[in-house]
Amino acid sequence: MTTATRRAAPQPPTRRHSPFNGWVVGGIIAAVIVVAGIIAVAATTGSNDNNVDGLEQTHPVTVTGTALPAFADTSQDPAIGTTAPTLTGASFDGTPLAVEPGTPTLVVFLAHWCPHCQREVPVLTDWAADGGVPAGVDVVGIATSTTSQRPSYPPSAWLEREQFPFAVIADSATYDAATAYGLTSYPYFVALDSQGRVVARASGEIDPDALTAMLANLT
Repeated sequence: MTTATRRAAPQPPTRRHSPFNGWVVGGIIAAVIVVAGIIAVAATTGSNDNNVDGLEQTHPVTVTGTALPAFADTSQDPAIGTTAPTLTGASFDGTPLAVEPGTPTLVVFLAHWCPHCQREVPVLTDWAADGGVPAGVDVVGIATSTTSQRPSYPPSAWLEREQFPFAVIADSATYDAATAYGLTSYPYFVALDSQGRVVARASGEIDPDALTAMLANLT
């Protein structure tokens, strides 16, 4: 897995979600925003204000391979063991980025307007600073569901303010990366082994210890 460094829809309801499939981690609250159906309205609700301070907030994303099934909060995720599609896109400044086989990777989908994402990003930042990411594992953020008509726009400035330490792919205006990985809620995590196979998926505000334990199984 190789990487490089860094519309308006109605507010969906919130729900609670347990941590990674079948894993019991005490004390984790996983409140998430459900986004089922948001993809269907993307084409008609997108923003034209894509360029902010010379940075493109969305970029085309090429998806190669079979899309993962939509994620559901169940103990038996049908995506486990399947090969995730390769994502080829770019960061906000146009630097080419990809999610592809080669290195164990945690893919984190974030929406700038999602309150749970806004709480999770500082957690992830501190987690990285504290050495929580296992050696040999990449973490890649994907900024998706981007619209100038919702809070904390643009996502490039939001993530910079939070000092988000990982490379970030700007998803397309029609959320191609999110759709290909079966996103149904935010924040959304997909763990891949070095062969690009799905090891686990989860959504919600995840405790750093749970993330570290999950990624330890990738190496």
